[in-house]
Amino acid sequence: MIVQLLIGAALILATTVVAGLGFLVIEIALNRFHRWLIRPPHAIKMLALLCIAVSWFLLIVSISVWIWGLAFLGLGLFSATEEAVYFAIVSFTTLGFGDILLPQDWRLLSGMASINGLLMIGLQTAMLIEILRRVRSVQGKIGSG
Repeated sequence: MIVQLLIGAALILATTVVAGLGFLVIEIALNRFHRWLIRPPHAIKMLALLCIAVSWFLLIVSISVWIWGLAFLGLGLFSATEEAVYFAIVSFTTLGFGDILLPQDWRLLSGMASINGLLMIGLQTAMLIEILRRVRSVQGKIGSG
């Protein structure tokens, strides 16, 4: 049980680092394109920003799922990559279809993958809202001044 908790905690930490690096890249990009983003026309730029940010966050979540899938594979819990990644994404998104399960000795990891998925999706959502809010608030100040 302790081994599962330690492995799960390490995987959660690894995906948190991935998310943190992803946020750093977004921050750098926002600073780099700040002047362009705040100049009119705003609507098309907000749409572009939304699409780019969602695509970037989807990549971050995908990398996180692959980290879990490869860990499951490395632990010998699945014999095929597709099966391991499928289980990881079903757990990460908390769908939990139940068509593929971890061995009973390792089932705590599925719960930790679900917790990690909830945290990551929450973090990604918060960052997306913050990005849009931040750009929109500056656009509003420029438009009214």
